[in-house]
Amino acid sequence: MKKLVSVLLALALLLSAAAMAEALPVIATPSPHGEILELVKDDLAALGYELDLTIVTDYVTENPATAGGDVLANFFQHIPYLDSYNASVGDAEKLAGVIPVHFEPLGLYPGTKDSLDKVADGDRIAVPNDPTNLTRALILLADAGLIKLPEGTDLNSVVTKDDIVGDLNPKNLDIYEVNAELTPGLRDDVAFAVINGNNASLAGLNPNTDAVYAEKPDSLAGRSYVNLFAVKAENKDADFVKALEKVVYTQKVYDLIVERGFVPTFTPVA
Repeated sequence: MKKLVSVLLALALLLSAAAMAEALPVIATPSPHGEILELVKDDLAALGYELDLTIVTDYVTENPATAGGDVLANFFQHIPYLDSYNASVGDAEKLAGVIPVHFEPLGLYPGTKDSLDKVADGDRIAVPNDPTNLTRALILLADAGLIKLPEGTDLNSVVTKDDIVGDLNPKNLDIYEVNAELTPGLRDDVAFAVINGNNASLAGLNPNTDAVYAEKPDSLAGRSYVNLFAVKAENKDADFVKALEKVVYTQKVYDLIVERGFVPTFTPVA
């Protein structure tokens, strides 16, 4: 009888703790962002937060959902993408970046060709079409020796395929701009595809082993395109942000990021 009472008491305490847990709605892309959040779900629960995770595969849902209060945080974007979003909205919709986590190298992956030596005149190369990643993709193609860029191009420039003409495109490459999430599936139809980190990971691709060319961690891109969480400005110092940072800045998250071929930008806290 005493044993039964003990079990019931323990169950009641467990249910009471669950009922007292604060909901923490977060929206994220699948990999590695969603994987990281799933990995720390129990750790958040131990700190009194019940993770309510929504996974999406586009790049247009997350910021408006956070600004509108549908979720408290998002995790999918790098700093320049967040800056671009903030520049496009009013003050009430602007978000603050918190908890820098990792850098995802942009990679040029094989399609119908498996080596840069095999690039031929008129080959088609798929690139992401959102402004931030499009410029970054074109910089990658230039670094790989496939195209040239307008003078003065940097990571803050807005460059499209229409700017890569004449002497800037000596191989007459067909630069095919598409939604970023579609690039992995186009590899059978293009010579190469520029794929950003989370979509590469989702397709089982590792920039260190599968790409024919990729950004380097010590490059300007590596120092600039750090993935981080975003929240409303008034929440940047909130307790839930501190809880997220505590559970993310751990060895197991660090190891997962490395396993996916990405570069952690934090030192794990013991």
